[in-house]
Amino acid sequence: MALNHTRNTLGEKVRIESVNQLSRALIVGVDVQRQAKQAHWNVHGPSFIALHLLFDEVYDAATEWSDLCAERLVALGGVADARVQTVAQKTELSPYKNEFKRGLDHAAALAEALAGYGEIIRSLIDASASIGDATTSDIFTEISRGVDVYLWKVEAHLRGE
Repeated sequence: MALNHTRNTLGEKVRIESVNQLSRALIVGVDVQRQAKQAHWNVHGPSFIALHLLFDEVYDAATEWSDLCAERLVALGGVADARVQTVAQKTELSPYKNEFKRGLDHAAALAEALAGYGEIIRSLIDASASIGDATTSDIFTEISRGVDVYLWKVEAHLRGE
């Protein structure tokens, strides 16, 4: 992979690996974003307004997480690629089903997506730290905290009576 010129003092090998890690997080983050919006548009049932608004919050958060990854990888000399075709081809998440009838089915599906994304992000915290890119590791830590909060909020709808 050829990087764009930058005066960033991280070594080229570290920057290449960080760009690869950030690209992975970007692709999955955009998938979470799209899954949240799909749930937002199609939710029905007694908890409609609560879930409708929550799913939009997840969408907004996933947009911010993706933006953090894209901007960092470009700052390191990479090229951000979250085109629809790229995300569809490279995402590690299961496809979002479009036949749900109940709001809680959407909540369960989005919880699965968030849990998968959280697992990937946590692995990237360690991977980026191990190559010596503390800044990228910090970004992944910030994303992980947000993913955990939204997973908790979505899963709260799946608990109780």
